[in-house]
Amino acid sequence: MEYRKLGRSGLKVPALSLGTATFGGVGSFFEKWGSTQDTEAQRIVDVSLDHGLNFFDTADIYSNGRSEEILGAALKGKRDSALISTKSTFSMGAAPNEVGSSRHHLVRACEASLKRLQTDHIDVYFMHGFDALTPVDETLRALDDLVSAGKISYIGASNFSGWQVMKALATSERYGLARYVVYQGSYSLVGREYEWELMPLALDRGLGTMVWSPLGGAQLTGKIRRGQPLSEGRIAAGGADGGPPVNQEKLFTIMDVLEEIGKERGKTIPQVALNWVLRRPSVANVIIGARNEDQLLQNLGAVGWELTSEEVARLDAVSQETPIYPYWHQKAFDARNPKPTTW
Repeated sequence: MEYRKLGRSGLKVPALSLGTATFGGVGSFFEKWGSTQDTEAQRIVDVSLDHGLNFFDTADIYSNGRSEEILGAALKGKRDSALISTKSTFSMGAAPNEVGSSRHHLVRACEASLKRLQTDHIDVYFMHGFDALTPVDETLRALDDLVSAGKISYIGASNFSGWQVMKALATSERYGLARYVVYQGSYSLVGREYEWELMPLALDRGLGTMVWSPLGGAQLTGKIRRGQPLSEGRIAAGGADGGPPVNQEKLFTIMDVLEEIGKERGKTIPQVALNWVLRRPSVANVIIGARNEDQLLQNLGAVGWELTSEEVARLDAVSQETPIYPYWHQKAFDARNPKPTTW
């Protein structure tokens, strides 16, 4: 397993982490993602650790806390060998203060996550979304206190806009508060908008990128093909919610190139798609999912090799998107503002 620094922090993380949104299957939304329970989760976690994947990503809202509980049980006796990231901000109840990034909610949410995870500290704690109703300095002061108390080691932002990240970083610098060291966002061959603003920001500010949905919300698993009905998997079960909207003809064209490269290299379509994401600028870690051990082992095959520059160029070309304004206009000034990757 390859290990990388997480942004400007001193923390080294494996190139792949395991997302545990498939643990639990509580509620109609997460049931479509997966319903891995304790025994299978224990096996998946053990296999991950055996292969050097010691980073596990979860969130309090995943199956209403059940994902954290299952992960905590699976890591019992192995906590010192693992890194855990979890998230807060989204609603965990009907009461007015059971949602958001206020001090009131974050302190209680962190304590609840620690209890469910059966641990005394969280390695990376993410704000799952931007809360515009709470002052940014209130959120960061609460997180800074949790870091000082040893309950959190590092903090990160997920699903923020570029200006929201920058406002938080500026606030941390102004008041000497804990600073976001990582951004977690959606990025894949069928969803490259991350490159327009967030990737340049991450490179400029020294943020590591953790990628969620690197297979485009399961669109790039190889199960969606021209003229073939879907018979199994998350998409067939109606689990496309939360993923990027994808033009079907463009998806099929990308799949054609992934299949060509896969056959040339002796790799599966998901392995090629994941390897492409792993080689992008700013990316420190890619979150993979697995409903079972077989899926996990296949996804682990995305590391230990690299696409050639010619193969990357083929995938870049077929997945190209026309940027929205102002990014298409800024492209005319590339000579003075070079981008980290070709649009």
